[in-house]
Amino acid sequence: MAEIIIENKVFEKDNFSEVELAKAEYENCKFRSCDFSNSDLSNITFIDCEFDHCNLSMTKIKNTAFKTVKFSNCKLLGLNFNESNNFLLSLYFENCLLNLASFYKLKLKGTKFKNSNLQEIDFTEADLTNSSFENCDLERAIFDRTILEKADFRSSYRFTIDPTINRIKKAKFSRNGLPGLLAKYNLEIE
Repeated sequence: MAEIIIENKVFEKDNFSEVELAKAEYENCKFRSCDFSNSDLSNITFIDCEFDHCNLSMTKIKNTAFKTVKFSNCKLLGLNFNESNNFLLSLYFENCLLNLASFYKLKLKGTKFKNSNLQEIDFTEADLTNSSFENCDLERAIFDRTILEKADFRSSYRFTIDPTINRIKKAKFSRNGLPGLLAKYNLEIE
């Protein structure tokens, strides 16, 4: 059976937690003010799509493909992006609530996180080379054997990154971020 392809469609104020989104390939589609909370988006492909003011909290995304997908003003609590299809994975987040999400072992080179809340997010063993974290709250975010080379944290805050277990060569930090790099030493920095 051929896969259904849906192109250039705008979905607005749809409640996909009650009526399931059709299993298909969505290309250049826009989802505005839609509710996907606790729904199942497994095995769906999104290419060049935008999600704006959507709630995707606790959504199942097993083998879901996100190829150049932008999330703006979205609630994405508890998403396991590590279960998604990582082939050509490309994401952008702006003004999003991503608490408790997981990016375990994903290649996220050049990913942009802007004005987002990333509390308790799991970046264990992820590759975030050249990624930027612009004005993001990273309280209790997990960075463990994470590749952060050339990543930009200059305007982000409340992060703790251990330079001895993460690769941070040429990463950018502001002076205000130094306590987050030295936290394990229990220093008093003034």
